Amino acid sequence: MIVYISIMEKERFITEVLSYRRRLENYARRFIKEDDTEDIIQEVLLKLWLMRETLDGYDSIYALSIRITKHLCINKLRADKHNVKMADSIIMESESLTPDMQLVQKDDMEHLIRIIDQLPESQQIILRMKHIDGLEVEEIAEITGCKPGTIYMSLSRARKRVKELFFKKQGL
Repeated sequence: MIVYISIMEKERFITEVLSYRRRLENYARRFIKEDDTEDIIQEVLLKLWLMRETLDGYDSIYALSIRITKHLCINKLRADKHNVKMADSIIMESESLTPDMQLVQKDDMEHLIRIIDQLPESQQIILRMKHIDGLEVEEIAEITGCKPGTIYMSLSRARKRVKELFFKKQGL
């Protein structure tokens, strides 16, 4: 049995997929900085171009492009090393502490970051979005496509696990 796979031609790709560009930019802007939006959209379009041989197999190319955009935005948020910058700024702000206390605080912050890195990926993302990026639960739910109740539950579990692992190091 021979299966016919339709290859999307260049002209059709340009008219169909590139027509989503504005909407994808607006969608991405809700999650990431304006400066990063263009890079994300270029990557989405590149992925779609590389997938052009199989795009006809999808019910909605627009839905696929939104999903790719969402995942790339989440990856971008995750890749931003706000946690390291935040740790350094917290240490700098605590100049009133003795050098010994600053060292302990820095060590605790590094340990906290290592603990967060051990969490399941979804909990890491949600915890960082909430506490490092400062997003509200509703915004996180919109970005991840989860319900707010799911986000609250995941945050609760992540915080509990971080607390357990952090105080385990302290011997408490």
